[in-house]
Amino acid sequence: MSTCNGSPTPQAPEKKSLGLAGSIARIFINSPLAPLSLVVLLAAGILGLVSTPRASNPQISVPMVDIFVPYPGHSPGEVARMVADPLQQLMSELPGVRHVYSVSNQGEAMVTVRFEVGEHMAPALVAVYNKLAANMDRIPVGAGKPLVRAKGINSVPFMTFTLWSESVGPGTLDEIAQSVLKRLKEVPDTGESFIVHGATDALNIDVQPSRLAAYDLPPQAVAEVVRSANQESQSGSAEGNNQHLAILSGGFLRSPRQVENLVVGVFHGAPVYLSQVASVHYGPIAPHSLVTYSTGAAHRGEPIHNAPAVTIALAKTAGSNAVSVAEALIARIHSLEGSVIPENVHVSITRDDGKTANDKVNSLLFKLLVATAAVSALIFLTLGWRAAAVVVITIPLILLITVFAAWLLGITINRVSLFGLIFSIGILVDDSIVIVENVYRRWLQENNTSTETLIDAVREVGNPTILATFTVIAALLPMGFVGGMMGPYMAPIPVLGSVAMLSSLLIAFALAPWLIVRFKPNLRVLEKMHHREARQAAWLRKFFAQTLIPLVRRKLYGRLFLAGIVVAFFGSLALFVVEWVPFTMLPHDNSDEFDVVVNMPAGTALADTANATYAIEERLRGMRDVVALQSYVGTPEPYDFNGMVRHYYLRNQPWQAMIHVQLVDSGDRSASSSTLAKEARRRIEAVAQSWGARLQVVQTPPGPPVLAPVVAEVYGPSAAVRDAVAKHLTTVFEHSRNLTDVNNTLMAPHDLLAFRVDATRAGMAGISNATVNDTLALVMGGYELGDFHPYGQTLAVPIFLQAPLYLRSNVQNLANLPIPSPHYGVVPLYSLGNFQRVPAEAPIYQQDLRPVQYVMADTQGRLDAPLYGMLEVQSALRHYLAPTGKALGIDWISQPSGDRAAIKWGGAWTVTYTTFRDMGAAFLVALVLIYMLVVWEFGNFIIPAIIMVPIPLTLIGILPGHWLFGASFTATSMIGFIALAGIIVRNSILLVDYSQQRVAEGYPVLDALIEACATRTRPIVITALALMLGSAEIITSPIFRGMGISLLFGVMVSTILTLLVIPMGCVSGRRAFCPASIDLDNGTMRGKPPFPMSRRNWIVVHPGEMPLTRSEKVDSGTRPQRTKHRGGNGFALLSLIWHSLWEDLRAFVTAWRRFLTRLFTK
Repeated sequence: MSTCNGSPTPQAPEKKSLGLAGSIARIFINSPLAPLSLVVLLAAGILGLVSTPRASNPQISVPMVDIFVPYPGHSPGEVARMVADPLQQLMSELPGVRHVYSVSNQGEAMVTVRFEVGEHMAPALVAVYNKLAANMDRIPVGAGKPLVRAKGINSVPFMTFTLWSESVGPGTLDEIAQSVLKRLKEVPDTGESFIVHGATDALNIDVQPSRLAAYDLPPQAVAEVVRSANQESQSGSAEGNNQHLAILSGGFLRSPRQVENLVVGVFHGAPVYLSQVASVHYGPIAPHSLVTYSTGAAHRGEPIHNAPAVTIALAKTAGSNAVSVAEALIARIHSLEGSVIPENVHVSITRDDGKTANDKVNSLLFKLLVATAAVSALIFLTLGWRAAAVVVITIPLILLITVFAAWLLGITINRVSLFGLIFSIGILVDDSIVIVENVYRRWLQENNTSTETLIDAVREVGNPTILATFTVIAALLPMGFVGGMMGPYMAPIPVLGSVAMLSSLLIAFALAPWLIVRFKPNLRVLEKMHHREARQAAWLRKFFAQTLIPLVRRKLYGRLFLAGIVVAFFGSLALFVVEWVPFTMLPHDNSDEFDVVVNMPAGTALADTANATYAIEERLRGMRDVVALQSYVGTPEPYDFNGMVRHYYLRNQPWQAMIHVQLVDSGDRSASSSTLAKEARRRIEAVAQSWGARLQVVQTPPGPPVLAPVVAEVYGPSAAVRDAVAKHLTTVFEHSRNLTDVNNTLMAPHDLLAFRVDATRAGMAGISNATVNDTLALVMGGYELGDFHPYGQTLAVPIFLQAPLYLRSNVQNLANLPIPSPHYGVVPLYSLGNFQRVPAEAPIYQQDLRPVQYVMADTQGRLDAPLYGMLEVQSALRHYLAPTGKALGIDWISQPSGDRAAIKWGGAWTVTYTTFRDMGAAFLVALVLIYMLVVWEFGNFIIPAIIMVPIPLTLIGILPGHWLFGASFTATSMIGFIALAGIIVRNSILLVDYSQQRVAEGYPVLDALIEACATRTRPIVITALALMLGSAEIITSPIFRGMGISLLFGVMVSTILTLLVIPMGCVSGRRAFCPASIDLDNGTMRGKPPFPMSRRNWIVVHPGEMPLTRSEKVDSGTRPQRTKHRGGNGFALLSLIWHSLWEDLRAFVTAWRRFLTRLFTK
């Protein structure tokens, strides 16, 4: 960095050190290493582009382990106390655990262990298994063996195929799906897979209790005979005639007739065949779930309505390419049509994340090309085709290097990483633009195109370019340490942005000079460029002289200008206060699907749930952009990442259903998926209310998934308090104008049928409770006796024993059910007790060892951010007293302490708070790093502060820009704001560094600043326009629109302010800017800066001359005449001030108009 030496005349040139930039340029400028490096880097980039896997979103590792422990016969309270509590305590001790949840139901506990983001599944699962194995003594007697199921990002199906038919039953469809899945699993890189189906085929043995009683046969006798007759085993071997023969005995049941002919007992000396006490048939079992397929209004072809269906779901292995695996799976299933898949069975692709990823990646790659072409066109228009050629070569090279780095770092090509690259286009060309522009400027000044001049031009801007590049990196890198799920989700932007900046710096110093020489202009072209450059420079000098001199020399103008900036800054912040710019985490993406979650009251029969679901589905079919719908009643649909976090895969109760809605491709419709989801909600609300159902219209989350956008965790000293608060909170949610789809974890009251055994009668008959339980389970629970191997089929089906549905629908039909007795042979069920209706006990939810209830909702309206709904609810709870008689506590950050009645906000708010908290910390770290870098370079504390002044001023453009676009301020907006810190400081550094170089050569301070603005305006404006062109492509994305707006409007306003505020700041802080403190006009030494001016500096106006300050009069040898205005001269003074203001305003506006119209004219 140059220093101010205070000399009014230029010094004799000294031998200058080339520095890092000049040395690199000298090494590569005529070396064969340059083209070789170009080819190698290009090849590496192409390798990275081909090899890097593609995906829709970044792959976030959030291991979740579910532990299921049966504890038959025990109430939810006993299950929670004996099973769930000990397990939660054990799991909370594991390292890396974020939360522990539990649900205690009648006879079963489920404990969910959620690990921190970034933990790997394998070690997490091993830790859970080891903890369980070492503490099995904590499991109570009577509890079953724990079942552990792990769910992670690699468990989520990325591809689903739905097989449907109007002429084939669900059982046959399931058999076909099993055969299809077996062949699909042959495709490399397929991971976990499963089939979602409705009723499946089985060999059904429907026993008649009255017939069993007539023959004195208990159901256990029938079950044992069937089980024994369906066995085959190896019973040894025999040797003879030089042969070794294995001996098999027994056999499997192959046909229903074989089963019917089994002898199950003897009555009065005659055999009793199974056909005499039961009916045997092969076909669908009584449905516990239903899966159907329907078409919507956008379907081309015959409409389909509730056709039986099954869905095959497949995940992919970690690190594999979603696009290639999806294409292979589609090709394989098409090859099975007409053979494994009959002609009357149709295949529909109901989820294809590979296609989604490919479409998004290709769309963003196209935007990448458009942004590159736009930036290249800008360089062509401003610097000519030779400079544009350099940029056209360097931009793709830098992008390919960045993609190669992404491959090495394990980052997939996804929409976030590609937006990071698009964002980078605007800043990665900065280094090359500065180098090219300065080389051409020096060639024009010296009227030759020598290599030495080129190297010296690179040296001249080398240090500030290095510093400016590292300030951008310092702004970006801290964002890579954001915690929570949002951290790894957005991590590709700071990581790849930093890689791109480093690559651009090396390319600018090494390959850009080599390319400049190869596209060197001749003297004739140089002369034409010189004339154009001279005209532009003259206009710029005149413009900045007319703009800066009044602002610096006139206290009133300067203060008005600064006051205007302050007013604009706080006025922009006021847009938050008046809610003209809403604040939210991320807006919804424009996806091709959404889900409708249907929750009927607990205890609702499957048939009623199905009817309600089909009524809702019928309303959805009429939407013009709906292609198809799949309904899942009593069974979960194939879950996505959002469904994994929300545990949708456990929705298997008969009162639960889901509808998966497929939309027309986003490129072929005008309405967004968010708009269509709102329309769907309006269509189905009335239908849902008529059936008593609660609905949730679930869109694909734009970022990390949560339980619901708005979640209130209700805590309290007792279940009654928690339930009362949750009910009241549900009512408040339902009356909130910003909330919709209200739901909670409170269970609707419903009854259970309990058979109460008379202990005396049972004891006299020698019958235990266990015997009664087993007999009822055989008849009522669909007891599976083994596998049935029918002739001509490769797949076995289960054998089910139970009473027919028409008998099970009324327990009075079971009165004569024979119960085995050691004393009397069999005893009718009615003689041992009776059925009673008892209220079902509600499940007990716990989070981090605390009992809790959840109240959830989605957002709606213009202010659809969760924060506004939460504030509205909190306002409605101001005067609410909890059942404890005290005010309800409301916690925003941490779990409430003690046993007080309180709620804690969760859901999207937790992610929002964590993200913006960490981003704020990252921003502070970035500011500190930038400040330290600039202090290290300039050697004082004042100039770095002046250089960083434009950073907060970017909000003057960012927030009004969001208001103009009607956009919310999101996490991506914050990323753009933080990134601008480095970009704006970069421009300021170039301006200040050049000014100090001119002062060191003898320029007066103000002249040096005007010259710096005139000289550096073009590269600063070109790089700003390049960033704006790149940002224009980002604005088209719903999720990243905020970042695009921040960059576009922030750089627009800050560039203008930088060219004005920085010179004014340098004049005000001239002691730090130039320790020798050269005078503003003639180079003489002064100790005190004239800006802001003292009140004693009177303004003396001479006709046709610029007003002079007192110091100027002293320097010119003339003592200023203090003009005093009293009495009648007051009007003359006001007139003089007004005339002066008006003339300077006209000159100011004229200069800016000419500047904007002639800056880039050739």
